[in-house]
Amino acid sequence: MFGSLATLQPRQLAAQVLNFALVLSTAFMLWKGLSVFTDSSSPIVVVLSGSMEPAFQRGDLLFLWNRGQETQVGEVVVYNVRGKDIPIVHRVIRRFGGGSAPLQLLTKGDNNAADDTELYARGQSYLDRSQDIVGSVVGYVPFVGYVTILLSEYPWLKTAMLIFMALTVVLQRE
Repeated sequence: MFGSLATLQPRQLAAQVLNFALVLSTAFMLWKGLSVFTDSSSPIVVVLSGSMEPAFQRGDLLFLWNRGQETQVGEVVVYNVRGKDIPIVHRVIRRFGGGSAPLQLLTKGDNNAADDTELYARGQSYLDRSQDIVGSVVGYVPFVGYVTILLSEYPWLKTAMLIFMALTVVLQRE
């Protein structure tokens, strides 16, 4: 396999490396374009726990929309806890304010006994809609995101997959 890499002419090797860079940059541009379109820093997230069962299972891929700022009770939202970069998918169970006052939300996982106040940042009793909410769930694909969970739980798998993808792009012949 590495022998065929050594037989590539410098121009062919450069073309393959540029092809790989093009694939990566295209994926990045699509992600950023989707972020701008949905007004969400993370327009697609994966459910990492069973706290929202039976509505969403671990590994479900969720599509988010953050254009409507009037979140209603019963709506499923994704939020980030201040100081942590872990998205949490839970349902809004109470809302306070709105209109001219800042909208504040209280959330809870469908499969949890208590609300999320213990998950919020220290001293925070409610989520601020404009600061903490990443987006509202508008659709999902069951179990497709399980690959992401496997890659995070088994880091060696991520490395193997990246090496395989890079070698596939570099070694392909046109």
